[in-house]
Amino acid sequence: MPLAFRAEQALKEAVAEAIAAHTRAGVPIAVWRNGKVSTVHADQIEIREPAAEYKNLNEKDK
Repeated sequence: MPLAFRAEQALKEAVAEAIAAHTRAGVPIAVWRNGKVSTVHADQIEIREPAAEYKNLNEKDK
């Protein structure tokens, strides 16, 4: 699996963990919206399921 792909996956997982932690703690998150920073209160945070992971069977495991 290419390093860039693994890095992107790690970043997505870290963001999901941070959002979940903020939601549990009742702390708002900061997001970039319409060219500026805005806050989303914990009760308004939408938690999405992570996308399914697919493996390219044509590539050998590295």
